[in-house]
Amino acid sequence: MSDVGGIAADRLKSFVERIERLEEEKRGLQEDIKEVYSEAKGTGFDTKIIRQIIRLRKMDKADRQEQEAILELYKEALGMVE
Repeated sequence: MSDVGGIAADRLKSFVERIERLEEEKRGLQEDIKEVYSEAKGTGFDTKIIRQIIRLRKMDKADRQEQEAILELYKEALGMVE
């Protein structure tokens, strides 16, 4: 392994190349996700709501329930509940 200024150049290059490959894969996945949203929109689904659902599904159940309870409380305080 060659050292340049105390840095293992080969090891550094390996890390950089791995990150570059993963970034490229990430771009591909982002394009795939965009296509799925377009397909969902094309069949009549509201993509803003789908994004909200995905965000909620990532949350812990207790955190989600707490957020929903606070949202409901705020809506009541603002007279938004029928």
